[in-house]
Amino acid sequence: MTLSPSDTDPAATSEMPSEPAPTPATPIGTTSNRRRQIGSVVLPPFLLGLGILGLWYAISYLVLAERRRFLLRPPHQVIEKGFLDTSTFSEILSGLVSSARVALIGLAIAIVLGMTIAVIMSQTKLAERAIFPYMVTLQAIPILAIVPLISFWFGTGQTSRVVVCVIIALFPIIVNTLFGLQSAERGAHDLFTLHHASRLTRLRKLMFPAALPAIFAGLRISAGLSVIGAVVGDFFFGRGDVGIGQLLRRYANRLQGEELLAAVIMTSALGVCVFWFFGWLQNRAVGKWYDPSSSGT
Repeated sequence: MTLSPSDTDPAATSEMPSEPAPTPATPIGTTSNRRRQIGSVVLPPFLLGLGILGLWYAISYLVLAERRRFLLRPPHQVIEKGFLDTSTFSEILSGLVSSARVALIGLAIAIVLGMTIAVIMSQTKLAERAIFPYMVTLQAIPILAIVPLISFWFGTGQTSRVVVCVIIALFPIIVNTLFGLQSAERGAHDLFTLHHASRLTRLRKLMFPAALPAIFAGLRISAGLSVIGAVVGDFFFGRGDVGIGQLLRRYANRLQGEELLAAVIMTSALGVCVFWFFGWLQNRAVGKWYDPSSSGT
């Protein structure tokens, strides 16, 4: 039997190049699946946006006569005069900041009041039966009907705008928080009763964790409503900082269609941003343990 040099010489064995370790194979189709998922998220709204732009142009140039085209200016004119004009865009942005401040203050107050009222209602059926009809009545009252009262009680400044935001945003927080607090399983309540848990312990460790998905659903609804409340308040209470609602009324009175549409787009963007923020906050708070698909099983 013939021995090779590597069998007899240890140095030769150590100097031989070692084979590289095998790298884990990339799963076939992972990249394509990821692209497909991104496309399924991005492509539908992009195509719908193109359709809306096409319809917008069709209405501006085919449906409306030139003398009536101020009712709906084409998109490129809106961009040119509403966003590329520095003075107009800065004016809209300043009004948007003022309205956003009012909306956030009103939303914060509505959150504190709504969650407090919902907690009280969840602790006893007597409080729920006593309070709930008045909350429904408050929601059913048209805000325009009580604008004179708000103006009489709180003046025509920023306070009245905040009050309008609170009135509009309060009801969804109460309803969703109450529903979430009452959604904990009966067996879990029996377990807490078996261990003689106090009301505070039951509320903190059982009812609030179970209520988080519903609470954030109410917050996302009320976030958009608070923006609407800020705009409505700007329409009727004109003192103080100029809000986006006052700009909308000014542009409408002056028949400035491009600036009016630009202000509407910026207002919608504010509502979407606030809505997305609470959606992100919900994913951070409950996304790791709450599975929406399991709620129907």
